[in-house]
Amino acid sequence: MEIDPIIVSTLLIEDEENEIPQREKRIWVHSINLKRQWFGEYYSLYPDLLKDDKRFFKYFHMTPLKFRQLLGMLEPHITRQNTRYRMAIGPEERLVVCLRFLTTGNSFTSLADNYRLGETTVREIVYSTCEAIWAFIQPIVMPTPNENLWLSSEAQFRERWNFPNAVGALDGKHILIEAPQHSGSNYFCYKKHFSIVLLALVDANKKFIAVDVGAFGKNSDARIFQNSNMGQSLREGNFNMPPPKPLPDGNNLPHVIVGDEAFPLCTYLMRPYSRDDVKGNEEKKIFNYRLSRARNTVENAFGLLVRKFRLFEHKLHMSRDHTVTIILAICALHNFLREDICYWSKNDHVRLSDMRGIKNMRGARGNIRTTALAVRNTFKDYFCSEVGSVEWQRRRVREGKLH
Repeated sequence: MEIDPIIVSTLLIEDEENEIPQREKRIWVHSINLKRQWFGEYYSLYPDLLKDDKRFFKYFHMTPLKFRQLLGMLEPHITRQNTRYRMAIGPEERLVVCLRFLTTGNSFTSLADNYRLGETTVREIVYSTCEAIWAFIQPIVMPTPNENLWLSSEAQFRERWNFPNAVGALDGKHILIEAPQHSGSNYFCYKKHFSIVLLALVDANKKFIAVDVGAFGKNSDARIFQNSNMGQSLREGNFNMPPPKPLPDGNNLPHVIVGDEAFPLCTYLMRPYSRDDVKGNEEKKIFNYRLSRARNTVENAFGLLVRKFRLFEHKLHMSRDHTVTIILAICALHNFLREDICYWSKNDHVRLSDMRGIKNMRGARGNIRTTALAVRNTFKDYFCSEVGSVEWQRRRVREGKLH
């Protein structure tokens, strides 16, 4: 049986008309970025930095050894799969880009040009790498505090800062941000900027024990502390704090955290006497001096933080959630790098007060419980006793020096 060629042609035409056209995936990369493997900083500069520890430190604010350790811990979590359309950016390059953003505060646009990557790609690298840092580095370098950790911290405060029963120093900073959309005045702080709050508890070695990030900048600082996870855990006795123990003079006192006037006086939180209280009272001035000396650990921790991570030189231009993620990652990195070798030069010195993106908290006011006053007065009496005094304290107080 012969098949009519006209019928065959008609059937073929109908099949072609019934076919659903397949849309081809368009891949477009800017001509500048096509030269990434020749001129991008990861390929043109990074290999040479690995040969010089000091230059590497100047670029990343960490040594090559710590970088390798960090990469080894993060590599399984920041590796991406190749696709049929493009090669994935490797974990080492992703970490390089992220760290460069954190240590310089350069804009995403500037980093995209330097590394010959798309701006959206740079954003994704920074956000996802910071998420991995907090998720996988924080449990190692900032574990949930237990009684042994508190006791170890107390020993350091007692030996190095002459403040027995102190287990940590507390402070908070306003991190300046762009006003989030539809947020009203929630993030508008007393500094006349929009901000979120970084609340940090630090040990005697200037490492973060715990941090709380993200509170509204408009809230009073006492309220921020009371509503934070840290404040609630301390208030409810769920922070694994050790039981009270005697001072060297025999007085039994609770373990305490030291803070400044931004925080309320509690049995577990010591703050200085007010200016009116210390007028004409040398013993109270001595207490303030001793507390200030111990509390300087947290101020120094913030100073080290902004020295390594110049991101805080500027107001942060990103969503609130991404801002929180990045700040948490920086706190974890601070602990990870605390024992690293440093190659700072004189020009690398920065003052916390010069950082435009980070501001102090305000003093707190309110009722003070009698028991908290009694605890503070007992510490005062101990610091002024023969057993608890240090030889230089009266001279420092009379010279008008706080620390």
